[in-house]
Amino acid sequence: MKVEPILAELNRQRADLNKDPTDIEWFALHHAFCFISYHLADFQKYLDEVVKPSDPTPH
Repeated sequence: MKVEPILAELNRQRADLNKDPTDIEWFALHHAFCFISYHLADFQKYLDEVVKPSDPTPH
């Protein structure tokens, strides 16, 4: 599984919310998106280790 669809989904969910640093949902999505963006290669390595080709994945 590639990291790009996951990052795109986090960004979509983040954009659906009003930018409000006091809202835990926005805060969590924003910082998860930023962290994964900054550590894209590490997250891809993680996905490669935990998601097996035979595992069902979202489309």
